[in-house]
Amino acid sequence: MWSMSETTRNQPPVAMTVAGSEATGGAGALADIKTFTSLGVFGSLALTCIVAFDPENEWGHRVTPVDQQTLANQLQTITAAYDLDAVKIGMLGHPDTIRTVATAMKELKPRHLVLDPVLICKGQEPGAALDTDQALKAEVLPLATFVTPNHFESLSLSGMESIDSVEDLKEAAKRIHDSSGAAVLAKGGVRLAGAEAVDVFYDGSTLEVLTEPKVGEVPVSGAGCSLAAAVTAELAKGAPPLDAARPAKSFVTAGIRHRLGSHLPFDSLWQGGYAAEA
Repeated sequence: MWSMSETTRNQPPVAMTVAGSEATGGAGALADIKTFTSLGVFGSLALTCIVAFDPENEWGHRVTPVDQQTLANQLQTITAAYDLDAVKIGMLGHPDTIRTVATAMKELKPRHLVLDPVLICKGQEPGAALDTDQALKAEVLPLATFVTPNHFESLSLSGMESIDSVEDLKEAAKRIHDSSGAAVLAKGGVRLAGAEAVDVFYDGSTLEVLTEPKVGEVPVSGAGCSLAAAVTAELAKGAPPLDAARPAKSFVTAGIRHRLGSHLPFDSLWQGGYAAEA
């Protein structure tokens, strides 16, 4: 018989993701858990919704929310079971879900709360999406310690009309930090012209441009989820924010190089790519 004291030796850090399931495994909660595992972190999951693409309707998104009591139960279970080293929040998708998660995070007060600010939930009506966006900005963004907006999300969160250059991306990162207080990793991805995929890190004192050679000019499913999850994993292991951002970007770039093709109209990042290149 093993004892509880025996299990405390050499334990991995523990992280939680609050996210939706995307059935193909390319993005969402499954991408998060695979990223955590690949980077040596024990992952737990509070599921917010289930997404199933429709192969008979141009792979459109079919979204089924998890009811609020079930979500609250998951959050209660995980936070009672573990002393979490870091939390990642991904797709929430509905104002009620945002309120449930915000309430739990206000009580938990995690040291590291990484927000992947999914502002538009595909498959929603525009009005519902707007309500979700406003609720996310008002209730979850102020709780985040690290935020990883993509090009579109950087536009929305910064209030800028366009982001067409690295200098624009720097300005967006500064504005988002100034309004939220969080460290920011603003992603240029394939949206900015040039041979390099450029992200900008800013935490109020350090401004750094992170670059990796672009791997094609088309977005890959799971890249944003995996980047935020990789940041979460590195923070859980004790890295400072900038030192979490650097390997996270390398992890994602390797995953894109080893991306998976399928019958889907896009490729999917493979979290095993980083280890395959080691």
